[in-house]
Amino acid sequence: MFDDYVQYDGLGLAELIAKREVHPKEVLEAAILRAERLNPELNAIVTPLYDYARQRVTDDLSGPFAGVPFLLKDAHHALNGTPMSNGSRLHQGEVSQHTAEIVRRFLGAGVVVFGKTNTPEYKLSVFTMPKAWGATRNPWDRTRSAGGSSGGSAAAVAAGIVPMASATDEGGSIRMPASACGVFGLKPSRGRNPIGPDFRWEYEGQSTSHIVSRSVRDTAAMLDATEGPEPGSPYVAPGPTGFLAALDDDLGQLRVGIATETDVFGIRMESPCMEAVHATGRLLQDLGHIVEEVPLPYDEWEVLRAAIILGATNTAAVVSDLELKYGRSKVRGSLEDISLLLTEVGRALPADVVGASRLTGRRVGLALARFHDQYDILVTPTLGRVPVPLAQAEPTAAERRLVRFLVSPGARGLFRVPGLRDRVMDAQMQVFSRQVLHRTMAANLTGAPAMSVPLHRTESDLPVGVQFLGRFGDEVTLLRLAGQLEQARPWRVRT
Repeated sequence: MFDDYVQYDGLGLAELIAKREVHPKEVLEAAILRAERLNPELNAIVTPLYDYARQRVTDDLSGPFAGVPFLLKDAHHALNGTPMSNGSRLHQGEVSQHTAEIVRRFLGAGVVVFGKTNTPEYKLSVFTMPKAWGATRNPWDRTRSAGGSSGGSAAAVAAGIVPMASATDEGGSIRMPASACGVFGLKPSRGRNPIGPDFRWEYEGQSTSHIVSRSVRDTAAMLDATEGPEPGSPYVAPGPTGFLAALDDDLGQLRVGIATETDVFGIRMESPCMEAVHATGRLLQDLGHIVEEVPLPYDEWEVLRAAIILGATNTAAVVSDLELKYGRSKVRGSLEDISLLLTEVGRALPADVVGASRLTGRRVGLALARFHDQYDILVTPTLGRVPVPLAQAEPTAAERRLVRFLVSPGARGLFRVPGLRDRVMDAQMQVFSRQVLHRTMAANLTGAPAMSVPLHRTESDLPVGVQFLGRFGDEVTLLRLAGQLEQARPWRVRT
């Protein structure tokens, strides 16, 4: 048995395999053994694919991660012939009839997929606790959430089950669980990685795919393997590329703006989150960068409202397709209330409101571009709270009653009354903001690259991530900075 498995990142394992110091089968069995030991408590993996993986390691694998164990998020990342539920009771037991383009590129990098990771229904929650599979628990404290929507992947990486796992990010779904679980998470620029061929999960350009990982170099190497245009996509990210090689280049002196507002959506952040930002500012200065405190260059409420509107209309389109396929009664009897509520809101929104939200994204993108005329990087907390206790992640009884009423047939007409619809929207925004206090959505609305770096711990050893936003198309600067920070303040997995 390969006892040192957890000591290596993905490229480290690939190097051992390439030198024939260990066989891919040994590495896979070490990953499966760790999953079997830890997953019953964590609930990070919902669908084991051990037979598929054991067959794959008999193939002649190539690529930068040849033979490295890997997990796929159980939403959007379809693998032909294997189950995918999208975190929903509606799809449990269904088998994918195609392979997503991003998964095809993951496989081209040589990884060995041996399971699917937990995710909320249709990736619509900041916590990973779908009714289909139950809650994923945080490896650092089993009573707390792993975040969402890529919570299963982040928990598996943090626990050392795999060195990296696939993830998606529609409003922070890579960065939020990366922060909660103490791993590295980069959301690439819009159009950098493929999102098709099932483009309904693109959320009007807000969604992108990549990985969460233990090391910066794994994230860079995987981005080399996956980036590039795909047929049918309206988005293509600009250069430069060559991300792994760029880690060796001199970063130079950066101008960094640190947003130090203590409130997110009108709610005071918890002190460890601001401590993490201030400590990061001091570290950046020690590394020779110019650091200045700055106001946020956009309005957070405006970003949140536009993101929810675009998410709701996209959800409505997805659910309409599902109703045609399965029938309305089956869909309404299977989906969770939050999915149904977003559907009703999305169906009721007039075209001018949706169009205005798209223009908000352009306006915020312009504001960020002007910010980057002066600063290379914007630093904020990833989250305004430390990992949330699972009991607090559940909606309150009053919130559950309200949502159940709003999705009932008798309430459907309310969404077509503009004043009432706006009150429902405002209530959604308040609930959403109360849950997690994140500063991640601007990057999705604008398509900018952003990353959460696990630079801080609370006194009780809970991880706290710090977010870095870069210029559109410039993942290179973010990754170089992340590599510098990783050397200066290494992070660790939960062993």
